[in-house]
Amino acid sequence: MKQVLTKLTLSLALIPLLSCYPLWSQTTIDSSKTIRVLSFNILHGATMKGDFDLAIIAKVIKDAKPDFVALQEVDFKTNRAKKYDLVTELGWQTKLIPLFGKAMSYDDGEYGEGILSKYTFLSTKNIPLPHSEGKEPRAALEIVTTLASNDTIAFVGTHLDHTADGKDRIAQVKKLNDIYAAYTYPVILAGDLNDFPGSTPIKILEEVWTPSYNKNAIANTYPSDKPIKKIDYVMFYPKNRWKVLETKVIADPVASDHCAYLVTLELLDEE
Repeated sequence: MKQVLTKLTLSLALIPLLSCYPLWSQTTIDSSKTIRVLSFNILHGATMKGDFDLAIIAKVIKDAKPDFVALQEVDFKTNRAKKYDLVTELGWQTKLIPLFGKAMSYDDGEYGEGILSKYTFLSTKNIPLPHSEGKEPRAALEIVTTLASNDTIAFVGTHLDHTADGKDRIAQVKKLNDIYAAYTYPVILAGDLNDFPGSTPIKILEEVWTPSYNKNAIANTYPSDKPIKKIDYVMFYPKNRWKVLETKVIADPVASDHCAYLVTLELLDEE
């Protein structure tokens, strides 16, 4: 009996020592390098009830707790948006830093992309994308920023052409590849790409970019009431600098005709 008690006492004594060391199976995630990215087509603020209730859109964003948001179908002081600067209004409501990028003039105002960011901007850039005569101009809106870890990254939001032939989408993704394959720091691309996984434009993008979605279990993002296809994406470059921790489709059938797409990424150290 004494021998059993001695062994038990020794085992209990070792527990505090063992707990000081991480288990080999544990994976350590650096919170300063972890970011939440949201892509959200906001239907120029109209909502599916047509009541122009920005609070509904803002709630979807706030509930997702993103670090970066790529917004598509963003109006800037158009008549249909009641002369609101939508991205600034949403920035105020979500307590995130707003940026608008014009793709074209529209309805006595402007129309294009928006970015909301938890982090301040080192630089910003609005890049016109190629488009055919008579089709809507498109753009890619870029910010360069520094994370809490002091790493510099670029975040890019875009909305590709929606027409059926795909000609403009192909030209647009080729330009994106040409620009960002040369970047020396990590990049995230988010937006409504208006095509499905396996399509020619998405395949061209994936020659440079790594998609965040699971190709074996694709989660659809459109329409928001009963999603039947995936057209909203988050991608990243280069592949070895990012790790996907989680993806989530946020289906709010009132806020927009698109689901919001949330991806949590970890920035990895250079090898």
